[in-house]
Amino acid sequence: MDLTGQRLKYLALLLLSVICVQGDFVEPPQPETPLRSFAESETRLPCHYQVEGGQKVVQVTWYKDLPDGSKDQIITAHFVDGHTEFGRYSGRVRFESGSPTVNSALLIPNTEESDKGSYTCHISTFPNGNFERHITLTVWILPISSLDPVILVEGQSYRVAASCRAVGRPSPHLTWDTDLPGQSLNRTQEGGSVSSYYSLHPLRGMTGKKLDCLVWHPGLEQPRRISNRLVVQYPPDAIISSTAEDWYVGMENAEMICSGGGYPKPQNITWTRKGGALPDWVSMVGEKLVFGRALRMNDSGVYECVVRNEVGAGAAEFTVTVTETRRQGETPVGNLLLIIIGASAGALVVALILVVLLVNRYHRHKNKKLEMELSEKTEEIQSFSRQASFRRLNSVSTDPRVQSEDYGLLRVDSRMKDSEISLEQPIYRGSQSTLGGKWGPSSGVVEVDELGRPVVWQNGRESLRGAELEEKEERRRRVESYLKSSNMSLDSGLPSSLVPLKAPQDEGDGPTQPDPAPPREGDSPQGVGEDWPPPPVVEGHEEEVGSSSYHISEALNNHFYFSNGILRPKPHSNAILLHPRGQII
Repeated sequence: MDLTGQRLKYLALLLLSVICVQGDFVEPPQPETPLRSFAESETRLPCHYQVEGGQKVVQVTWYKDLPDGSKDQIITAHFVDGHTEFGRYSGRVRFESGSPTVNSALLIPNTEESDKGSYTCHISTFPNGNFERHITLTVWILPISSLDPVILVEGQSYRVAASCRAVGRPSPHLTWDTDLPGQSLNRTQEGGSVSSYYSLHPLRGMTGKKLDCLVWHPGLEQPRRISNRLVVQYPPDAIISSTAEDWYVGMENAEMICSGGGYPKPQNITWTRKGGALPDWVSMVGEKLVFGRALRMNDSGVYECVVRNEVGAGAAEFTVTVTETRRQGETPVGNLLLIIIGASAGALVVALILVVLLVNRYHRHKNKKLEMELSEKTEEIQSFSRQASFRRLNSVSTDPRVQSEDYGLLRVDSRMKDSEISLEQPIYRGSQSTLGGKWGPSSGVVEVDELGRPVVWQNGRESLRGAELEEKEERRRRVESYLKSSNMSLDSGLPSSLVPLKAPQDEGDGPTQPDPAPPREGDSPQGVGEDWPPPPVVEGHEEEVGSSSYHISEALNNHFYFSNGILRPKPHSNAILLHPRGQII
């Protein structure tokens, strides 16, 4: 009993080891595998066994299952003897790989409908035995389709307008794509053949309408369309027209046109004249009847046109009446057309002119508006410049860089004061002179003031008052000249600082004394030096003159200093600076 148990254990271990070392199929992974292919295409039957451990594939054989249950051998490959093809499969099948014992997939280069069925891949290994995989092959046949149009004739009864056929496996499905009123009928036959018929009542208005057949099949991604246009034939309808409504004697190039229509297009057109033959010099050119000469009275009559095609014929009549003279008030068609074209062109030109005028008017209005705005801005700037100039006249500039006419006035006033002082108080108190007396000191040198005028020494109060009145009149004239110069600078549009102002000098005056030198460091800003002696005291009006001279000297010392012959203002924090261009700084 123990021995039997040990043997069973050994057998179980051996079976387990065999199971562990045996290989498996890489493809197909399932024992039963369905496969689909198309006729006239290449078909691949997969079979790949992967060995493990000491296994070895000895032989590979492909079989096809027959309906009676037997197997039909297709091809065999031995690891030593090579491969062999059998029966009707010889030359139609082959292995995919050059080593069939490694990759045993089978190829059918040109698949036929008869190749459908069940196939078996048999693998013989050592030492594990045989293994198999079963593949069921389905062969589809893509549909072969066709459409047969039918030529219809107007007036026929209800009948088939087109038929569509298709053959395939599995059987295809047929439909129609059209807007025509009709009905379709489908029929299926053995072998996967399907037919469809479309029927309707033919009318001439259906000619050229779409009547397409659609073929549906599982092997097609989208339905196959067979395009078709319906053809309905009908006889022509003849219509005669003329290029002129008024036929008169002497008319040139008269002609009549016969249009037939119909389908197919008529090719046979004949002209006749009722009651006789066509007049001489009349010819048929296609659809036209052309008179090759001027019309005559005997050209009047009834003309008939007959048009024929494959289906039938159509006729029309036209009565020609030739008058002796042309009707008044009628305009030929060609002239009427020219009048219409000329009127249209004139209207277009008028419209373009109106557009140009409107655009021009708009731009002129816009330019005028811009000019007005510019004029207002210019006037505003000029007004601002005048106001700035007036403020300049009423203010004292403290900018030492600007030398304006205001400083010239102060300089003239300063020289006038000095001259007045020189007139009021003589240098030599002991000399007694009159208007006809001696000039200057006893040395014979004439004493002059800064304006180049000789110093006159007087003793009497009346002479002093006369000199004072003349001095005041001279100052008034100088101020008026200064104001006139300022107004001229304003009227010219330039800042007053750009207009030079010089103190006018009398022609008879002597040479002027040079301006004092510029102040040096340590000098007083009033510029009082050797050329500016302290004002002397004159008897009589001593208090009045002394007070006036004192105030003038005080103003000069506090607000101005003398430099390079020019009286300049001292810098001040509240001063208003005016730029030479008229802008306030």
